[in-house]
Amino acid sequence: MLKIKKVIPSIITLLLMGQASALMPGDRVENFKLLDHQGKSQELYYNSDATVIVLMVQGNGCPIVRNAMPALHELRARYEQQGVRFLLINSNLQDTRATVNDEVDQFGYELPILMDESQLIGEALGLDRTGEVLVIDTAEWKLRYRGAIDDRLTYERQQAKAREHYLEDALDALLSENPIPWQQTGSPGCLINFTDRDNRLNHKKISYTEMIAPILIDNCVICHNPGGIGPWAMTDYNMIKGFSPMMREVIRTGRMPPWHADPHVGDFANDRSLSISEMQTLVHWIEAGSPRGDGVDPLTTLVKEKPEWRLGQPDLVINLPSYEVPASGVVDYQYFQVNNPLDHDVWVKAAELVPGDSQALHHVITRFTLISDDNAFTRRDGGGFGGYVPGYEANWMPRDTGILLPAGAEFTFQMHYTPYGKATTDQSRLGLYFHDTPPTHRLVVTALINLQLRIPPNTKEHSEEVSYVFPDDVLVYGMLPHAHYRGKAARYNAVYPDGREEILLSVPDYDFNWQTFYRFEKPRRIPKGTRITFTMTWDNSVQNPANPDPEKEIRWGRQSWHEMQFGTISFRLLTEEERIPGTTGIDETTITVRSAGITSP
Repeated sequence: MLKIKKVIPSIITLLLMGQASALMPGDRVENFKLLDHQGKSQELYYNSDATVIVLMVQGNGCPIVRNAMPALHELRARYEQQGVRFLLINSNLQDTRATVNDEVDQFGYELPILMDESQLIGEALGLDRTGEVLVIDTAEWKLRYRGAIDDRLTYERQQAKAREHYLEDALDALLSENPIPWQQTGSPGCLINFTDRDNRLNHKKISYTEMIAPILIDNCVICHNPGGIGPWAMTDYNMIKGFSPMMREVIRTGRMPPWHADPHVGDFANDRSLSISEMQTLVHWIEAGSPRGDGVDPLTTLVKEKPEWRLGQPDLVINLPSYEVPASGVVDYQYFQVNNPLDHDVWVKAAELVPGDSQALHHVITRFTLISDDNAFTRRDGGGFGGYVPGYEANWMPRDTGILLPAGAEFTFQMHYTPYGKATTDQSRLGLYFHDTPPTHRLVVTALINLQLRIPPNTKEHSEEVSYVFPDDVLVYGMLPHAHYRGKAARYNAVYPDGREEILLSVPDYDFNWQTFYRFEKPRRIPKGTRITFTMTWDNSVQNPANPDPEKEIRWGRQSWHEMQFGTISFRLLTEEERIPGTTGIDETTITVRSAGITSP
C-alpha cells in the first residue's frame, strides 16, 4: 500500500487522488447539506458537537465498499462514544435513493448515506473512488486524513487481517492530540464518473447571457430586486459576480432558493427549488471565475417596477394600522383588529397582503370572526385568508372555490415584526377579490394543532404527532406546516381505509424564516376515513443556532421563543352536502393529539 506521511504537491499525490484539484489534508472542508437515503437532512457543520467526522465514500455494487463496511461498523462501535461521528456519501451517477435503500437492506449498512445527486459536493471534496475515507477535525473543519481504512483489501483479493490500520491510527492520534502517522494513503475502490468535473475547461464557456442570467430571472429575481425581501438586488452582472461566492455557498448548504420539501415526495405547483442541472450550471460557472462573456446583460433590461397588486386592483382594500418598528431588539407579536366595512356577505376568491416594509414584516396571519349580539363567537362564520410570509406568492383560490366573508365580521391580524438595523414604519394592506356569483365549492382549511406539546431541554430531535380523520371524501389542494425557531422537520402521512400508507409531504429541512404553503401540482383525492398524521420534529439543543435557550423545556406559545405544532390542510368536500352552509375556515374541533415522544437524545 502506497503511503504519504507528509503531503506535498507531487506526481504521486496526483496519481493517488485522480485529479489535481483534490482537497488535501490540512485544507478546510466547506459546509454542505444533503438529504440522506432515508430523506433526512444532513448538514456537515451541524455535527459540531462531535470531535471528529469520518466520511466514507459509498457506491452500490462496489466489492471494496461491501467488504469494508463491517470494519467501519466495528470502528464506529469503538469510537462513537469518544465523539467520533461516522457518515457515508454517495456521488455515483447511477445510484438512486431507491437502489441505495435496497443495498442498505441487503448488506445491513447502519450509517446515513448522504445522496450527492448533483455531484457538486463530491467534486469539491476531490472524490475519485468509492471506499475512501475522509477524516475531518471539527475544531477547525480541516481535513486531517484521507485514504483507506486499512491495508486488508485490494482488487479481487483480501487478507485475513490488516497489517496497517490507517483510519484507526489517525483517530487515535487526533483524539490524543498527537501527530497523525499517515495523512494520506492510496485507497482501492470503484471509480466514480464525474463527467462535469472532467470537462472543467468548458465551464469557462458557460454563457452568462444565455444560461446564468435566465436561471436567476426565473428563480431568484422575484425576491432579489430593488425593494424586494432579498438583502441585495440582482441588477446587473457586476452585482452577480460580487456575490457569486455567496451564491455558491447558499446553494451548497440548501439555504437558497428557499424550498424545503423532499424532491422525491410529491409534485408541487409552487416548487421554488433549482433543478440539478441549474445548480450544476451556476456552481460550475462560479467556480470558473464567473466569466462575463458576450451579449447584452438580461438583468439590466428587466422592468424594475413591480405592480402594486400582483392580481390586479382588489375589490376591497383593508388598511392595517401603522406600526413603528425599532432598529433592533425583539418585537412581541402585535394584534390588530379591523372591522369589515361591507354591509353584505361576499364570497372571496383571492386575497393578497402587501407589506408596508417587506424587510421588517416577517409574517401576518389573517383571521375573521363574526360576533353575535350576545358577544359570543360564532364558529361557523369564522375563517381566514392566510396572510403573508417571506416568499409569499399571491394566488387565486382553486377554481370554483371560495370563502364566505359575512357582513359585520371583524378581522384580526397577527403581525410578526423583525428589526433589521434601522427604524421603520410599516402599514400593510389586505386586498380581497370577490366572486360575482357564489362559487360551486366552499374552500375549507382544517388545522391540526397540538396544544399539549412538551419539548425536553437539550434535545436534538423530539417529535410529536397530530392526527385527523376525514369524515368525507375530499379533494386536497395543499398543506402548510408551522413551528417556530426550534422547528427542524415536518411530515404529513396518509393512512387510507384499505391500510395503505403514503407520505403526502416531507419537509426534512424546515426553516421558520420561510413559511411555505405546499400546493399540489394536481389536487389529491382523499377517501373518507383516511387518517392524516402531521408529525413535527424540533431541535432544542445548542446545535440549533436559532435556539433561544436549549436549557428550557418548551411548550406551546404564540411568541417565536415558544413553540407550535400547527399544520393546515386546504381542501373541499366531494359531496353534495358541502354546498350547505357549515363550518368554514379553520376547524379545530376534530383534531386528536398523540405524543410520539423523543426520537433521539
